[in-house]
Amino acid sequence: MKTGVEYIDSLRQLHLNVYMFGEKIKNPVDFPFIKPSQNAVKLTYELAYDPQYADLMTATSHLTGKKINRFTHIAQSTDDLVKKVKMLRLLGQKTGCCFQRCVGLDALLSLSSVTYDMDQKLGTKYYTRFNDFLRYVQENDLVCDGAMTDVKGNRGLKPSQQADPDLFVHVVERRDDGIVVRGAKAHQTGAINSHEIIVMPTLAMTPEDKDYAISFAIPTDTKGITHVIGRQINDTRKFEELTMDVGNATYGVAGHEALIIFDEVFVPWERVFMCGEHEFSGQLVERFAGYHRQNYGGCKVGLGDVLIGAAATIAEYNGVENASHVKDKIIEMIHLNETLYAGSISCSYEGYKLPSGTYYINPLLANITKLNVTRFPFEMARLAIDLTGGIIGTMPSERDLRNPDVGKYVQKYLKGKADIPTEHRMRIVRLIENMTMGTGLLEDMHGAGSPQAQRIMIARQANIEAKKKLARTLAGITEKE
Repeated sequence: MKTGVEYIDSLRQLHLNVYMFGEKIKNPVDFPFIKPSQNAVKLTYELAYDPQYADLMTATSHLTGKKINRFTHIAQSTDDLVKKVKMLRLLGQKTGCCFQRCVGLDALLSLSSVTYDMDQKLGTKYYTRFNDFLRYVQENDLVCDGAMTDVKGNRGLKPSQQADPDLFVHVVERRDDGIVVRGAKAHQTGAINSHEIIVMPTLAMTPEDKDYAISFAIPTDTKGITHVIGRQINDTRKFEELTMDVGNATYGVAGHEALIIFDEVFVPWERVFMCGEHEFSGQLVERFAGYHRQNYGGCKVGLGDVLIGAAATIAEYNGVENASHVKDKIIEMIHLNETLYAGSISCSYEGYKLPSGTYYINPLLANITKLNVTRFPFEMARLAIDLTGGIIGTMPSERDLRNPDVGKYVQKYLKGKADIPTEHRMRIVRLIENMTMGTGLLEDMHGAGSPQAQRIMIARQANIEAKKKLARTLAGITEKE
């Protein structure tokens, strides 16, 4: 397993083609906007070496029998699924932000079973290829970017019907040694901090769309790949010399996202895990979505723990911690947060073994969890803003606090309790601001699919006919009648 330092060193060996603010970034590793999210990934390596967290952060490879980072592990039991959720909550608590390795792990989990199923039905060799790749990822302790979301163009048209065929990643050439692909993947969390990109189809494909039914893995600095980093609210604060106004200067708030462009990118056959098998594209999408929706009652709950602590702290600094309505709001935040955790834990304990040997979650409960995440964190944010007060939107900057002319007034007039330093109050306000008004909440809504995507899966998994049968039986209506 890599150490945190070795992880950073490994990023320096990459030669990424990265742009932000209209300029090419020559050194992404030390770029101020990227550095905090990089620190969050680094912690996933550091905690794996901490004996206190080794049980959650590490596992034993089913391929090699070696000790590996759990972010490269294929679940072999429901206990593995549960530990995954607990690991994510721990990291959410430690970083207060997205730590980016989940998507790649979920891509590995999904492909470990779907490639097996394809081989069993079609006689392909994808499962062997995948396991060779997985072994490489485990032995080198790599970060994988799970690239599923295409830019999609006209949502009312299938991939093959688009005016521009490149709006979904697709094969443009099949050669003896591999394939050539073109297109783009959007909203790629942690792309610049990753070693490999695992591409998957974004939806269930039809026979007409078979060129879009592709999955493969490729290094992030492969020729033809360009990363364009997206903007975030208050992103330029990360470039300032003073750090208080960032809110969470060490780890950031939402990581980073990139648009990944594939311009005539060559992929060797040994790295291709699906190429035209459209009938399995939907299965891959659903399994990936199930695993990824499982996560949200872990990582988001860890962030919720931080936000609850911040809300309780600002109430204390404001001198209102004993007010009954303040206590009620804190309790409501705890209730919402633990409900999310219960969903993730339950879908993990109700997981089951797939033919490949990989364990899968209960998809109904996973989708219930994610649908709750599109609501509960927003209510928690509302309550935290309520408890903080109007200062969350009007507070002067750290520069004003340090200014020799006006700093004394900021110190004087932004004081809460007399025994609490003004700077402490300002720091907590900035943390709450960045956790409730930034990109993180947008990810709660659209990460792992929009709310409607979860509703569709819930409708599929709920088995309404069985419930109707239960009701008829109790009502005394026989099946014959």
